[in-house]
Amino acid sequence: MIGIGEIQDAAQRIAAHVVRTPTVPSPGLSALLGAPVTTKLELLQRTGSFKARGATAKLLTLSEAEQAAGVVAVSGGNHGIALAHMAAALHIKATVVMSRSAPRRAADLVEAAGASLRLTDGMAEAFALTERLRSEGLTLVHPFDDPLVIAGQGTVGLEFAEDLGNSGATAATGDAGAPTDVLVSIGGGGLVAGVAAAFRALLPGVRVWGVETVGATAMADAIAAGGPVTVPLSSVVTTLSAPSVSRLTYDHVTALVEDVLVVSDAEAVQGVLDFAEHGKVWTEPAAGCLLPAARQVLDRVGDGARLGLVVCGGNATTADVAEWARRFELR
Repeated sequence: MIGIGEIQDAAQRIAAHVVRTPTVPSPGLSALLGAPVTTKLELLQRTGSFKARGATAKLLTLSEAEQAAGVVAVSGGNHGIALAHMAAALHIKATVVMSRSAPRRAADLVEAAGASLRLTDGMAEAFALTERLRSEGLTLVHPFDDPLVIAGQGTVGLEFAEDLGNSGATAATGDAGAPTDVLVSIGGGGLVAGVAAAFRALLPGVRVWGVETVGATAMADAIAAGGPVTVPLSSVVTTLSAPSVSRLTYDHVTALVEDVLVVSDAEAVQGVLDFAEHGKVWTEPAAGCLLPAARQVLDRVGDGARLGLVVCGGNATTADVAEWARRFELR
C-alpha cells in the first residue's frame, strides 16, 4: 500500500516540474447540485491532466542507462500526452502506444512533443505491444500499475487535503465548505488510489468515491469478481478505458474507497456541458462523469453532504463534445 510518506516524497521530487493546481469552491456547481462543492482543478495541470504528475515521478527515478534506452507507455490519451511532454523536457526518448480509438488530438499532441507514436486496433493490443517493447529494453512507465506513478498521482490528493486543512475547515468539525465526500474518476485506478491514500492519512473522515462509465467498468467489475478481470470496452470515454485494473490499484480501492459508481456515457457528456455552463470550466467526459455520480452520492448519504470533485482533465475539443452531444441528443 502507498503511504503518505511516498506521496510526500513524490511531491518534493516533482515540485519543480508540475503546477500546484488551485482548489476552489464552485458556487455554480453548488447551486446545480444543491450541496456545497469544492473543486480541485487538475485540468489546469501541464498537458491538461493529472497524468503529468505520475509520469514525472517515474521519469525522475530512472538511471542513466534507462534514460539512454528510452521509455514506453500505453495510453488512452492523457498518459501518453503527459509522458511525451515530460520525457521531452527531461531529454528522454519516449514511445507511446495508443489504440486507434483514442482522440486524434491526443495522438497529434504525442507526436508534436517528439515521441514515437505506435497505433493498434484496440487497448488490449496496445498493452500487448507495450509489453513487447518493454522486453526489447525500453523502460515501462505504466499508467497505473506502479507505486511511483500512484504516489505521483497521490500528490493531487495531498494538495487537495492540505488546501482544505489550510482553509481552517476539516471534515471532523463539520465546518461549512469542508467536503465530507470526494469523487475521483477511475480508468486503471492510479489516481483514485493515490488520492484515497492521501485523504486517509490527512483527512480520514472524508469518504472517497470512484467513478466509471458504462463500457469502461474495470474497477467495478473487479470488485464484483473479487479481483482484477479483463473487461470489454465500449465507452466513448477512452481516457477511462483500461481493459483491466491492477492488483495494486484494486487493493487500494477495496481498502480505501467507499464505493465505485457507474454512470452512462450520455451522463458523462452532459456533465461536460454542465461543468462549462455552471462551473465555468472546460472538462472532458472523464471529469464530466463526476457530476451525475455526485447526485448518486447525495442520494446515498443524505442531507449535510459537502462535495469535493477532482476535475482530472480537460483534453476534449469543442468538436468532440459537439459530436457526442449530437449522438446522445443533449442540449
